[in-house]
Amino acid sequence: MPATKVVVLGAASASFGLGVLSALLSSSSLRGSTIAMVDINESQLELMRRVIERMNRAWDAQMTLTAHTHYAEALHDACFIVSALETPPREKLWRMDYEIALRHGFRQPLAENGGPGGFAHAARNIGPVLEIVREMERRCPAALFINFSNPMMRICDTIARYSSIKVVGLCHQIHLGYAMAAKVLANDLDLRVPEGFTSSHVNLDVLGPMIEAIELAVDRLDVKAAWINHFTWMLDLRDKQNGADLYPLFARRWETFDPSFEPLTRRMYALFGLFPVPGDEHLSEYVPWVSNPVTRPWEKYDLELYEWERWAAHRVDDTMMLTQLAEGSSPIDLWRRSRGDGSIDVIEAVVTGENAYHNAVNLPNRGQIANLPMGAIVETPAVVGGAGIQAITMGSLPGPIAELCRREITVAQLCVDAVVQGDRQAALQCLLLDPIVNDIEAARDLLDDYLTTYREFLPQFWRSSIGSGNPSPSRV
Repeated sequence: MPATKVVVLGAASASFGLGVLSALLSSSSLRGSTIAMVDINESQLELMRRVIERMNRAWDAQMTLTAHTHYAEALHDACFIVSALETPPREKLWRMDYEIALRHGFRQPLAENGGPGGFAHAARNIGPVLEIVREMERRCPAALFINFSNPMMRICDTIARYSSIKVVGLCHQIHLGYAMAAKVLANDLDLRVPEGFTSSHVNLDVLGPMIEAIELAVDRLDVKAAWINHFTWMLDLRDKQNGADLYPLFARRWETFDPSFEPLTRRMYALFGLFPVPGDEHLSEYVPWVSNPVTRPWEKYDLELYEWERWAAHRVDDTMMLTQLAEGSSPIDLWRRSRGDGSIDVIEAVVTGENAYHNAVNLPNRGQIANLPMGAIVETPAVVGGAGIQAITMGSLPGPIAELCRREITVAQLCVDAVVQGDRQAALQCLLLDPIVNDIEAARDLLDDYLTTYREFLPQFWRSSIGSGNPSPSRV
């Protein structure tokens, strides 16, 4: 195969970069290509470079490897950009997003993709992403941007509407739908789902059993889900062994299944008639029924906050793992199984021209979901090959679910427009349309607080006040 060039942004991350890079090095289709690793963490990037050079030698991948602390050095003639860009420090800022909103009376269930935290999180990441795609337009205009960063819909929307760069968003959240279906149908299909898989929560105690359940389920089941990222709904469930339609059986088993398992998903399934795929925590970010400070519905649905301290500590452990891999004291062969969260499947299919099915891609709507706005970022299955990524048409949504999705699309696009243009009016409208926000004055105060706290990341909102002597953003 002809050599290609892949740039990995956020390459020094052990949780993201190591999987993506090892998948690239394991690919026979990409043998002899170029990988450019980019990360602002210079010391961690050096560790990752040593790990990847070790794999390159051991696996005879014959790759040309480069490492960069700035993306501009790496982009020339790139074919693919694989990105998990995140403004650091991730856990500290994420917690601040939650606590600032709480100070103004808004109790968010997760604060990552939706809610006021979704606005703040996207606002910090949109600026760096725009800088990168502007440089791509000069140095590699035909390259495909493969995005893993959250908020997925807002980052992809930024690239799709404000640049000429092709973008696709990949997310593995659909795999929780596989795991939940396997857990419910375990006895019928003779599947040994780990007992420790007790919820879909982003919890380190559940993570290992959850991954085991996902691997088991993906081998046996086929799930087709669609609509918007982290808010997809299951349309079809099949047994890969014989093609049998398992949705009716799943529905019957679910009725008598443990009611403490994913209680919000249970309620939404009963109300809207389709099974929500993302699991309770991500699902809760997009609905208005989980944040009431009086009734405290998060207790009824057992919605946990993100474990910021534990995940931050986990990143320290990841650095130790990288050190051991770099020094040769830890084996590397297990990493040959990595699929890079699906990025390698897309890259190989485009490079080889051999069609491959991908169960969840985020692309602008070109009719794949008939009753959602054209151009909006939607998540559907797709076929990937030499002609690029072709989303599969999924028809129309049931009306009530479509309305929930339309509102979130509007919120996401207002967020993007506000951040790109430095438009405080659009930013306030974005917050007011969010299902968690229920007070105009509190929303205005919250916006002022976010813009003041994150001023170093969001200079575009302050340009109008330069020279005015006004120490705070003008109110709208």
